[in-house]
Amino acid sequence: MNNLELKKKANKIRQGIIASTHAAKAGHPGGSLSSADMLAYLYFEEMRIDPSNPKDENRDRLVLSKGHIAPALYATLALRGYFPEEDLLTLRHLGSHLQGHPCIAHTPGIDMSTGSLGQGISAGVGMALSFKMDKKDNRVYVICGDGEIQEGQVWEAAMFAGHRNLDNLVVVVDNNNLQIDGTIEEVCSPYPIDKKFEAFNFNVITINAHNFDEIREALLKARQMKGKPTCIIMKSIKGKGVSFMENKASWHGTAPNDEQYELAMKELKEEEERLCQ
Repeated sequence: MNNLELKKKANKIRQGIIASTHAAKAGHPGGSLSSADMLAYLYFEEMRIDPSNPKDENRDRLVLSKGHIAPALYATLALRGYFPEEDLLTLRHLGSHLQGHPCIAHTPGIDMSTGSLGQGISAGVGMALSFKMDKKDNRVYVICGDGEIQEGQVWEAAMFAGHRNLDNLVVVVDNNNLQIDGTIEEVCSPYPIDKKFEAFNFNVITINAHNFDEIREALLKARQMKGKPTCIIMKSIKGKGVSFMENKASWHGTAPNDEQYELAMKELKEEEERLCQ
């Protein structure tokens, strides 16, 4: 899939994020929007998956450790064909299979229930180790938030992954520099993120989260790396794609109202038209 096609997919994912959080009157659009490009690449280009057989043992796994950006993952899964896109409008509704955080028991395509920050990476490390022990070539991708890596459990998992040389593991850190209370430096700085992961025997790559050439190159290098897990630090923009949401911590966990929904969708539809020309 070329970059233009990937940009179209990412735009559709962003539309799904806005539509679902608006319908739910709840959710986390900011970090969902910043992760849309990476999710588009992983699900439409990188990962070995089959939406018609979501429990295939030979599939690659994705663990959304920052589980609160479930709207982004749901929009991606719907677009990829795991379930109808209309389901996105049931987000967080009573009886819906789309809960506020990913739940493996209810939603096709979910590989791990997440939401308690810091725990998802441990699950991903366990998956990667099990594949190594079984001599399988499945790969595991874990998406963490930069605020999430303030959790100590993240570094315990990183230490184990590096020690065990889990080169089938890719940890993606969404470094949009904002969390619910403000900038990550103000709350509890995890910088320098690259040096910390390097200290735990990770191959570290820093990229622009919204550049598909850089995403493609980073994931290729991760596949080629032997003997070390890879950490991709993606420098992103919280709220990417919706001008009034970009770089604002207030959109971490605030759903758009009717007026904001119309404005956001107008921008995304205009971008879609531009990409189609």
